[in-house]
Amino acid sequence: MSEPAPASTEHTDHIEGDHTALRDHTNAVDNDHASLEEVWYLKEILFRPGPEVPPRRFKIITQNYNGPCSFIAICNILILRGDIEILPPDRKNVSYEQLAQMVGEFLLMSCPDVDISAALSTMPVTRKGMDLNPLFTGVTSFRPAGSGGELKLFEHANIELVHGWLVDPSTPEHSVLSRLEDYDTCVNLIAEADHLSHGQLLQSEEQPSSSAAAGTNRSRSNTLSDEDQEKMVEALAIRSFLDSTSSQLTYYGLFALAEKLAPGSLVALFRNSHLSVLYKSPNPEDSALYTLTTDQVFLHEPSIVWERLEDVDGGWSTFVDSDFVRATPAGGDYAGHTGESALAAIEGDLGALTLEERADHELAQQLQAHEDERAHQLETRRRQEAAEREQQEKLDTMKREAQETMKKQRKSKKGDCILM
Repeated sequence: MSEPAPASTEHTDHIEGDHTALRDHTNAVDNDHASLEEVWYLKEILFRPGPEVPPRRFKIITQNYNGPCSFIAICNILILRGDIEILPPDRKNVSYEQLAQMVGEFLLMSCPDVDISAALSTMPVTRKGMDLNPLFTGVTSFRPAGSGGELKLFEHANIELVHGWLVDPSTPEHSVLSRLEDYDTCVNLIAEADHLSHGQLLQSEEQPSSSAAAGTNRSRSNTLSDEDQEKMVEALAIRSFLDSTSSQLTYYGLFALAEKLAPGSLVALFRNSHLSVLYKSPNPEDSALYTLTTDQVFLHEPSIVWERLEDVDGGWSTFVDSDFVRATPAGGDYAGHTGESALAAIEGDLGALTLEERADHELAQQLQAHEDERAHQLETRRRQEAAEREQQEKLDTMKREAQETMKKQRKSKKGDCILM
């Protein structure tokens, strides 16, 4: 009987390299852990992982106001798919260190023949956000940003990454956005055009230029070449689109997501410069989209599990429970119970109350529900404002880089020698 063929040196080195990368990442986490404690509470929900599978109980990760929703979204998708499991079942919270180890081991097991070092090195970045570069022409279209490890992380984890930041073909800015395609290229063009306009393109509307400055700008525009003037026109169109879609979601993109995703799809949605878990209704006749509610403010509201994605800014979205029925928050003294158990308790306790006392109790419940909704809206607004700040910071950085490039070009031209 012949001896089994030995593993190739290349394959062995590759596996050892991945384990080394995982150890290096874990050591880096240990160092961070000493100075930055990251622990998140767990919430138990019911979820049906497949059409013919009965509902199961899962422990999902909730996030506080400063939580790294990108990494949490990735982990929650792996949890709901059954790829990783947080043990023991009665655990109340989990740390980033524990989750990073679990995700790293999952990647090693699911991709034994693939170099996952880029994906592992990206994981620490996901604690604060991800540098993703979406294309305005397709819900699954992204270009690598930086080293491209972000996209590798989703690829190796077999998580589909989507977005709804699409330009409507019927709008005037479609022609320029469909040609430039991605966010980074568009921002670079704005920075270049702003330099051509001597900083006037990005001037705040709160500081309008005087008539003399406006005349100066007109004289400057007259000195621009046809190509530069075209850049200015395109940059204004791009800026108009970005300003009007600060939530990084359009109605055209929302409908495209509903049409693209198959029933029962569980994907990562890029929006407001962060990630959330997006779920397509398993009912083939229903195209509804839902995002997993992970705000810690709803930790003790079991009936609030998903948020129906109905508009681009969250103003009209509604909460639903595990069965996708409109949520009935317990609120008040009944927080921590299910809607059904709370209702039963209320009906039993209210038997001896007067009509006035019942009315007071119902009012208190309504006020609690309104307070929960207000807290969620404030968090949504905070995320949008954070995304706008990140977008502006990126634009400012690219603007400075463009200015430095132009200065170097001018110095180079002055230093040129002309031989006669």
